[in-house]
Amino acid sequence: MTSRPLGALRVEKAGPLATLQDSGRFGVRRLGVTQGGPADLHAFAWANDLLGNAWQAAVLEVTLGGLILVAEQDTRLALCGADLSATLDGTPLSPWQAFTLPKGKALTFGTPVAGVRAYLAVSGGFNAEPVLGSLSCVTREGLGGHHGDGKPLATGDRLDVAREATSATGSHREVPPEERIDYRQPATLALMPGAQIADFSGESTFRAFHTDWTVDTRADRMGVRLAGPRLDCRLESMISEGIALGALQVPPDGQPIALLNDRQTIGGYPRLGTLTPMACSRLAQCQPGQQVRLRPVDVNRAQADYLSQFRRFWTAPASGQ
Repeated sequence: MTSRPLGALRVEKAGPLATLQDSGRFGVRRLGVTQGGPADLHAFAWANDLLGNAWQAAVLEVTLGGLILVAEQDTRLALCGADLSATLDGTPLSPWQAFTLPKGKALTFGTPVAGVRAYLAVSGGFNAEPVLGSLSCVTREGLGGHHGDGKPLATGDRLDVAREATSATGSHREVPPEERIDYRQPATLALMPGAQIADFSGESTFRAFHTDWTVDTRADRMGVRLAGPRLDCRLESMISEGIALGALQVPPDGQPIALLNDRQTIGGYPRLGTLTPMACSRLAQCQPGQQVRLRPVDVNRAQADYLSQFRRFWTAPASGQ
C-alpha cells in the first residue's frame, strides 16, 4: 500500500485528534509496544468493506470532528461510525455510505451528534510507511501515522492515497440497516468474567452486572473510566500481568477502567474480566455521561460471536488476527 501514491487529501483544518489506523500492530507487546488500531473495529471494517478494500487497509479515525479535508483529485471515500455533522461541500453527509469527493471540494466534520469516532476509508487505503509492521498511529508511543512519528494530523498535512482511489470499486455495496449502530442508545457491553473476579466481594460482583454505569469524562484511546458504585476487592497487591484489549481493571477507588487500543502492556490492578472486541468498539463510541451496562458472556460464546461478525470482512487476515 505504500507504492505509487496518486493524489492526496489536503488537511485544511485539523480537529482535536485525527489519526491513521490499520488493523493494528501485533507481535510486539513483548517489547512494551501496544497494538493501536481502530477503537471501533465494527465501523472500521464496514468503511473498508464499502470500498472493497482489504480487511487491514488503513483508514482515518476522526475523533470529535473539527477536521476539514480538501480533495486534490476526484476521490472515492466511505464514511462509517459516529455522526460528526459531516458535510460534503456544505451538503450534510450521513455516515454508513460510500461517496465521491470531487477535486477541490471540502469534506468537513463538525460537532458530534451521535458517537465519538468516525472512520473515513479511501479506495485502496491510505499510503504511509509502516512502523513495526503497521501504520496505526499511537501518539503515546510516538509510532505510526501518516509521518511514522505517532503525531495526529495537523493543518497543512497531506494524506497520500493509493492509485485505486478514483475507482468506483465497491460502489454497489451498502451497510445493512441492522449494522448501522445508533450510538445515542444505552449500550450493553459483553464481559468475559475471569482474572481476579473471585477476589471481589459477592456484593461487588452483583453490583457490577446489575448497575447502570456512567461513562466518565476521563476517556481516551487508552481507556474509559466508568462511574458507579464502589467495587471492593480482597487483593491488596498483585504482580503486574499482561493486559489484553478490553481488560476491566478496578483500581483502589473501586471505579472500573476498561482498557482500549492504546493501553499499557502490563498492569497491576485486579480485573473483573475482559470486554469482547465488539463491546470495546461500542464503548469507544460512548460520549461522557452516557450509560452502559455489563453483561456476562461465556468465552466460547464470545469467540463464536466474534467470528460470525467479522468473517465476512476477512479477505486477507491481518497479522495477529
